[in-house]
Amino acid sequence: MTTSGTSGPPRGTAGAAVAPPTVGAPEAASRTLAVVSVSTLLVLATFVTPLATGARTAVAFGTGVAGQAWLLSAMSVGLAAALLVAGAVADQVGRRRVFVGGLGLLALGAVTAAAAGSTGVFLAGRLLEGVGGAAVLACSLGLISSAFPLGPARARAAAVWGASVGAGTGVGGLLAVAVDTGEGWRGSYVVTAVLAVLLAAAARLVLLPSGPSTRRPIDVAGPLLLVAAVTCLLVGLVQTRSGGGPVPVLLFLLLGAGLAAAFVLAEHRVAAPLIDLSLFRVPGFVAAAVGAFVTGAAVVGVMSFLATVVMRALGGSLPAVTLLVVVWSVVSTVTALAVRLIPAFDGRILLAAGLALSAAGLAALAVLAEDASGNRLLPGLLVLGIGYGAANAALGRESVAHVPAHRAAMGSGANNTARYLGAAIGVTLVVLVTVSGAPAGTAEGLTGGWNAAALGAAGVSAAGALAVLLIRPRRLPD
Repeated sequence: MTTSGTSGPPRGTAGAAVAPPTVGAPEAASRTLAVVSVSTLLVLATFVTPLATGARTAVAFGTGVAGQAWLLSAMSVGLAAALLVAGAVADQVGRRRVFVGGLGLLALGAVTAAAAGSTGVFLAGRLLEGVGGAAVLACSLGLISSAFPLGPARARAAAVWGASVGAGTGVGGLLAVAVDTGEGWRGSYVVTAVLAVLLAAAARLVLLPSGPSTRRPIDVAGPLLLVAAVTCLLVGLVQTRSGGGPVPVLLFLLLGAGLAAAFVLAEHRVAAPLIDLSLFRVPGFVAAAVGAFVTGAAVVGVMSFLATVVMRALGGSLPAVTLLVVVWSVVSTVTALAVRLIPAFDGRILLAAGLALSAAGLAALAVLAEDASGNRLLPGLLVLGIGYGAANAALGRESVAHVPAHRAAMGSGANNTARYLGAAIGVTLVVLVTVSGAPAGTAEGLTGGWNAAALGAAGVSAAGALAVLLIRPRRLPD
């Protein structure tokens, strides 16, 4: 794998007395990998819970189409808003402290969602889960990089972490089925809270303190502008279904674009930016960010609404729907684990191959008809699982391979931010395209809309694969 260097310390790090990464003993490294991977699995299981329970939750709260889009994307917004902040804080005050705090917030958000009596309170809980999950994900690869030496051992550890991302999707669905009694969707959030508390305790015992001794100011404007931009964009997209005409849609989209531009400008001017924008001159970093965004927008976007479509359009049961999700996630997990058996691999090529296979799998999902069975989706889900697993394994490595060691949390945070920004946008678009099928509100309309959404996502994934191939990493001059 070709890595990229930098001509000096990234902007915003000058003068910092940075502690070098600490590589632990094999036993300690293995324990670190176990805690980090299981915690990541829990975050992803929490993230995908609405894949199986979203329809039932919407019925419980009487949530409309626009609200359903938010039920599915609220945690994505929380993740995207907090990932870069969590990475910056972790680089300053220590990854273990932020990691443990993130698990605590995840537990608090899960309790809030479990006790929710309205859509608004539930969304608040999901947003809080997103913030807590962001802290966990932003620190994960940095903790692994500190525990494992550079080389094959770290690559294998990153592949295991990538497998935990895929495994989390299956665990979330199985958990939803296991507690499916009446309003049993609440039980899955209670279980999440308990597990998060237990993992926080384990992390305090297992993880070694890390992080530089000096402190820099935290960028406050950056995350506020970022979440405002994403929120305006999503509101603009959802407004297309409100019947209010094109003016509100255009206003929100323009406002979102303006806030995004303000975010970039602010990051250029602030002394300690959330994301060092000079990293976007490193091709390998850009390729990883593109791959992460496309994975979120195409794969996560489609899979987030699969359960709702199969249950509402085809009359599938929750266990049957969960089986489909589990097949996809198991194949994804096995693929990500298998990649670690490869002695050496080019992360960019693997990422492009994963996105290309994902495109093929997504296209194969565009086969639903009013009288079809959900089993018709199985071939596409198998191919999609292989592609998603390969992409996750590559992203786990590439997201930190092109940033300085002391900025591992920033690299991981930026990569995951791209993934969940893509997911928030992708989920919203998939919902809107699917429910726009004609005749509206019928099984025929839903299946037709789903097929269109799946084909659109396949096109996005194929374009992402091509872009990653065209972005060739190069070593910058010293």
